[in-house]
Amino acid sequence: MSTVVVVGAQWGDEGKGKVVDYLAAGFDLIARYQGGHNAGHTVVVDGRKFILQLIPSGILRPGKQAVIGAGVVLDPAALLDEMAALEKNGVQVAGRLFISNRAHLIFPYHRELEKAAEAALGPLKIGTTARGIGPTYEDKMGRRGLRTCDLLDPQRFEKKLARLLELKAALARALYGKADMDSSRWVEQYQQYAERLRPFITDVAVLLAEARRAGKSTLCEGAQGTMLDVDHGTYPFVTSSSATAGGACTGLGIPPGAISAVLGVTKAYTTRVGSGPFATEITGAQADALRERGGEYGAVTGRPRRCGWLDLMVLRYSALVNGITSLVVTKLDVLDQLAEIPVCVGYRYRGAPLKEMPAEADLFDEVEPEYVTRPGWQASTRGLTDYNQLPQKARDYLKFVADQAGVEIGLISTGPQREETILVPESRLAPLLAVPRTREAGA
Repeated sequence: MSTVVVVGAQWGDEGKGKVVDYLAAGFDLIARYQGGHNAGHTVVVDGRKFILQLIPSGILRPGKQAVIGAGVVLDPAALLDEMAALEKNGVQVAGRLFISNRAHLIFPYHRELEKAAEAALGPLKIGTTARGIGPTYEDKMGRRGLRTCDLLDPQRFEKKLARLLELKAALARALYGKADMDSSRWVEQYQQYAERLRPFITDVAVLLAEARRAGKSTLCEGAQGTMLDVDHGTYPFVTSSSATAGGACTGLGIPPGAISAVLGVTKAYTTRVGSGPFATEITGAQADALRERGGEYGAVTGRPRRCGWLDLMVLRYSALVNGITSLVVTKLDVLDQLAEIPVCVGYRYRGAPLKEMPAEADLFDEVEPEYVTRPGWQASTRGLTDYNQLPQKARDYLKFVADQAGVEIGLISTGPQREETILVPESRLAPLLAVPRTREAGA
């Protein structure tokens, strides 16, 4: 059976949560492969809004298994709160959620160190959520992190944490002049977390391998987007993990050859949160209108998102580094009112066309986007479920995007509800998702 990866083709916030929730009807397992609780997926099911930060949105589909991989960094308190909120809303978590025994743990000192580091950067700050994600990944790569498997042995955990806190206290005093490292309080707290999480912790790589051998299918979801990938994004204004499709292999223990398709999710325009390059950003009344019509505020932080026109240079780059086989276009309805829609088809740098995505963030200060203007359709696409119902100019816009990106468009989202989705019948994606779809509630 298939293993499909869903990636953000822009800077995150593309609507992957709704897309994964829709696709999950046709998969047995839904697995999150990287990131932390700084990213959020908003899913609307029968009028009820769910905001998920760590648990894959497939948990909202009855009978599906949700998996958190080794590439994810976990704040146990945040995870337990999310689990409790789901159970309160009638979503069964016990027996359906599996957590990798190799996922790294976030501690309170990670948050404090991140806040101090951001403050020290001043105007050059990255714009993080200060939830400890980056410092936890630093500890992971520095081979000094603690993982969920460490929670399972209380005595070993206490010794490891005490040694680590000695190092962290010395670092905090040297860099920021303060060190609040109360190991006894944290040991007790995390051992309480351990007792509650113990039934969910397992070897995820083995779990997924056994599922493949049993003929089951897996949908892999990431957080953020390609342009925030630590290797391939607009460094240093990126996240701290591998948000591209390759992160599914390292974050879940899935062999590359097992992946049958990669779906890239893009809005019909572009947004970005935080600092960093954004070649097609717009300001003023146009940006405000896009932001309000699209509800462009962070699901986790509430921060207003920067808005701009669709950037095909970014989509082509995303297709390149991810091996995207089909694009999913979300929030098409946000453009319904526009008479004309600018689309960036390339960049110029010091007067010359750029053939490659700039590696240096500073170069974007001199990049000039090249636009073409497409006619708008000025008719409602909200809630449409049949491709032939789309206005001709909307179909022309989508065909232009697919031709320029060099990748087919297989799925179109026309609203936040599950059923407000169009599966393009002629696409290569259609046979892969040819499964019955019901409007079951997220119980």
